[in-house]
Amino acid sequence: MSTNAVNDRAWVATRKGLFELSRHGAVWRIERVSFLGEPVTAVLPPDGQGRMLAALNLGHFGVKVHASADSGASWTEVAAPAYPPQPEDAAGPAWKTVLIWVLEQAHGTVWAGTLPGGLFRSADFGRSWQLVEPLWQQPGRLEWFGGGYDVPGIHSICPHPQRERELLIGVSCGGVWVTRDDGASWALQARGMSAAYMPPERAADENIQDAHRIARCDGSPDTLWCQHHNGMWSSSDNAASWQPITEVPVSSFGFAVAAHPRDPLTAWFAPAQADERRVPSGGAMVVNRTRDGGASFETLREGLPQRDCYDLVYRHGLAVADDGVNLLMGSTTGNLWSSSDAGELWHSVSATLPPIHAVCFG
Repeated sequence: MSTNAVNDRAWVATRKGLFELSRHGAVWRIERVSFLGEPVTAVLPPDGQGRMLAALNLGHFGVKVHASADSGASWTEVAAPAYPPQPEDAAGPAWKTVLIWVLEQAHGTVWAGTLPGGLFRSADFGRSWQLVEPLWQQPGRLEWFGGGYDVPGIHSICPHPQRERELLIGVSCGGVWVTRDDGASWALQARGMSAAYMPPERAADENIQDAHRIARCDGSPDTLWCQHHNGMWSSSDNAASWQPITEVPVSSFGFAVAAHPRDPLTAWFAPAQADERRVPSGGAMVVNRTRDGGASFETLREGLPQRDCYDLVYRHGLAVADDGVNLLMGSTTGNLWSSSDAGELWHSVSATLPPIHAVCFG
């Protein structure tokens, strides 16, 4: 599949279906809707063979996964990640899949991050799943807690593009974990983060950090960006340490971050007013972009509503294409915007979509 084809197609997972978009010149159009009326919580865009996955949360009927072998033209229900029977004496939340929050694919493996904090893997593109037991059995997991949900959840899965046995995950609220042996062992790597919602003596505890979203620069994989509940952090040493990003305009609170695919100095954030309100500051929708590693920011506004705006961008609601130029951003009130110049100017794709859970190019 050509790079242009990937950058000219996108997927929007919403509370009432999965929307496929295609770009014609500078204009994005909705081409197809799958699972109309059903909540789609995560999507894995098509690979080179046209295979893709969609995760649904059907309430009474539970969590479901559907697979497509033809880039979304048709779908078949496959297995959903399921926990083993829970021992009677097991502490912590119930061993039951509440939600699939994120899907990622790398080096022949598909990964699923779930609530209540379990990581699953599939070697057959979703036909079967295995719980990553060494992470689930970590003693520190029992201290994890929900960040917006009643139970903890894995929302960020960052494979290392060059090392197939290495994977980084972000947990709300459970910090940052890394494996370098394909999931056999795990280490906490949230040093430098700070949680103001905890007592002062526990603020630096790596195991209770609420990293809202983590994004890796694939072209420079030692560089990672984190939008945290209590600010923004970056790492230039593959998460061995994290440095706070200060002097951020508008707000350092938010949920979404997108990392440039090649330039380690460039990233985009969608700020919001913290914490009880969770709306744009001053009723104006903006995007903060850094092009110098977080030392300074440009606040991008052109084309975005600048008054009476109450949209919130969820963790997976901001995406940058492989070209590092095209962006999409979707909100809780069904607004979808696009930019074809790295965020300088935004265009409305739709103002009438259902609440948007995730956007991705593909």
